[in-house]
Amino acid sequence: MKKRIYLSPPHIGKMEKAYVDEAFRDNWIAPVGPHIDAFERELAQYVGVKGAVALNSGTAALHLALRLLGVEEGDVVFCSTLTFVASANPILYQGAHPVFIDSEPNSWNMSPQALERAFMDSAKNEKLPKAVIIVSLYGQSADMDPLLSICKRYGVPVIEDAAESLGATYKGKASGTFGDFGVYSFNGNKIITTSGGGALVSNDTEALNKARFWATQARDQARHYQHSDMGYNYRLSNVLAGIGRGQLQILDERIRTRRNIYDRYVRLLGDAPGFSFMPEMEGSYSTRWLTVVSIDLQQSGIRSVELVDRLEENNIEARAVWKPLHLQPLFEKCLYYSHKEGYSVSDHLFATGVCFPSGSTLEEEDIQRIVACIREMV
Repeated sequence: MKKRIYLSPPHIGKMEKAYVDEAFRDNWIAPVGPHIDAFERELAQYVGVKGAVALNSGTAALHLALRLLGVEEGDVVFCSTLTFVASANPILYQGAHPVFIDSEPNSWNMSPQALERAFMDSAKNEKLPKAVIIVSLYGQSADMDPLLSICKRYGVPVIEDAAESLGATYKGKASGTFGDFGVYSFNGNKIITTSGGGALVSNDTEALNKARFWATQARDQARHYQHSDMGYNYRLSNVLAGIGRGQLQILDERIRTRRNIYDRYVRLLGDAPGFSFMPEMEGSYSTRWLTVVSIDLQQSGIRSVELVDRLEENNIEARAVWKPLHLQPLFEKCLYYSHKEGYSVSDHLFATGVCFPSGSTLEEEDIQRIVACIREMV
């Protein structure tokens, strides 16, 4: 069988091992150390915020952000529906109730129209959300200006789940830096990785210090082990932060590579009937973390799931786009606001969308093999 082509495997550069070796040499193996401090500074500088907290996952960062905003049991949090379950699980951790907001066609991210209707209803019911989680998918920023304008009008803070969009920009500003808090993921499949890991970023350094305190078991400044607040074991290790420092140095190179891979797919499959590639919204710059296409059954004659299965038969990993959270059994009782009355963009994308292999280690012969397999069906 031909070699396996993965969707988005890790890609390690030259500096990561040097930083890890340094951590071993100096015996900084614990979840404290110079690499963590440096990684936080370097990440904050890269995206243009005052501070960052390195954590063991993006999920942990979301959880801390919700707690910092005072989300408690019985509260409501609005959240993008077209995303991974980790975007909404922390809402449940706090005992709050998610309300899901549809995507819009231009960015595939949160719909301002749906968000507006959700706010209008919540205002009528005198139950405004405690926060809004805006997710930026597949390396593309959401259309932040209208979304932020709506949230500001109602006085509700914003958390940007930029787990998939580190390195993307919106009107020249880094994705993840528009809200009160931003969240990044460094999971193994992301554009850069620390194996597992994430970060919380903000210009509110006092809040970040509180998050850092909570993330290290909320240990009081005392000679003995004393705890006056509930904490978590959420910090990133110094070893993994060393990997992150090396990865961060080559992030721009990884973005260029993934954008070139997207361009190759478009050149080779742009004329395929019924194929529509994820758009790059005007004024935004996508990392193209994943190349994603929507396939119209009537024009192409094939279903997205059939294409995923055919690629798998050829040892090529492809996936459907995220199953919207409002369709998940876990959230079946939650409210949902579609882009338009009677039309759900996220449902359509789930039914038609396919993520192609997009890793920065993908070679030309791999792309040709993937395209040849697809061409056999269209």
